[in-house]
Amino acid sequence: MAYLPYILCFVLMAIGIYGMVAKKNVIKIIIGLAVTEYAINMFLVVLGWRAGENPVAPILAAGQEDFLANTVDPLPQALVLTSIVVGLGVLALAVALAVRLYQKYGTFDITEIRKLRG
Repeated sequence: MAYLPYILCFVLMAIGIYGMVAKKNVIKIIIGLAVTEYAINMFLVVLGWRAGENPVAPILAAGQEDFLANTVDPLPQALVLTSIVVGLGVLALAVALAVRLYQKYGTFDITEIRKLRG
């Protein structure tokens, strides 16, 4: 039962990778990219969690025993915040490229865009 969050992260990442590799629609590929990104962010947050009776924020208080054993690691949380900002920029760029592709070729289908290459 302790491995359930990790398994769910990998299942979500597999769904996102499937969406990027197997789909022919540009919008579905972008959604697969976003799902994969969210799965990786969730995996990083799960890695930073410490299982204990009362996990606490990493603020040292007087009289607190076993501080390191019950402290949640703040580094993965900071990395995830940075990753969310970068991911939003990548997602906006991908959507802008998809809109431009639709304006030029009139379709989101990658196979049709490749046929129009000439």
